[in-house]
Amino acid sequence: MRFSYEIFPPKTERGLHLLTDTLVNLRAIRPTLVSVTYGAGGGEQQRSFDAIHAANAAAHCPIAGHLTCVGMSRDDVNLTIDRYLDLGISHIVTLRGDPPEGIDAPYRPHPDGYSSTADLVSAAFERAKERSIELVISVSAYPEVHPQSASMAHDLDVMEAKVAAGATRAMTQMFFSNAAYLNLREAVAERMPTVQLVPGIMPVHSFERTVAFARRCGASVPDKFLAHFDGAVPGSPDERSRSVDWTTSQIADLQRNGVEEFHLYTLNSAELVLSIVTELRGERDV
Repeated sequence: MRFSYEIFPPKTERGLHLLTDTLVNLRAIRPTLVSVTYGAGGGEQQRSFDAIHAANAAAHCPIAGHLTCVGMSRDDVNLTIDRYLDLGISHIVTLRGDPPEGIDAPYRPHPDGYSSTADLVSAAFERAKERSIELVISVSAYPEVHPQSASMAHDLDVMEAKVAAGATRAMTQMFFSNAAYLNLREAVAERMPTVQLVPGIMPVHSFERTVAFARRCGASVPDKFLAHFDGAVPGSPDERSRSVDWTTSQIADLQRNGVEEFHLYTLNSAELVLSIVTELRGERDV
């Protein structure tokens, strides 16, 4: 059972210090990869690179930088790719990205930018090839239909274009229905048999916020999930205990179905992730 995880760039120096502590603490899960989300433009962009530097120094594992094309010209995207390569980043997670107005807003490509994730994948490979760097590219996948997609068939068409451009891995959006992931895995295996589909797992740091976010991004919230947290006091040890129980059960069920690697959304916090992995591995100290 292997684990990678995601962090996001903090907005303050104190947040960056706390993130470094998280990175150090999460060495204990022996991560295969740490992915760092990306904010385009100005201070957001610099914070992303500050987080990359912190991860490079503290995580003790390969680092993947995220790359989006929202609100960015081709030149800006290319500069970002070059900065990653300068830092020794050889794994990029390419995502179209959500509009600044939110996931429900219509997507409008930058007039001088790349219009799709497949274009980003091609651009990243081209710039790495110029430096004779072997690049790994991961893309996104949706166990349930993307909020702006007409159908699962359309989602698979989009993913197939990204794979045709060279992507070899896909990490999914969070989900709480394992059946949805397993159905997607079957569909991907039929159309793109060489692609590794890594499930994205969201430990429930806050039940209320998790449910609200799931509904915004189109992830279903099963009755079983709601019942599991029914009556838990927000922020209480009981809510945390239920979160560990839910997530360990979800991951264990996926493992029984042949899944060996999991990508955990940490929200920059180590404690819950450490508890989950400790229980799954049956170790006192992971």
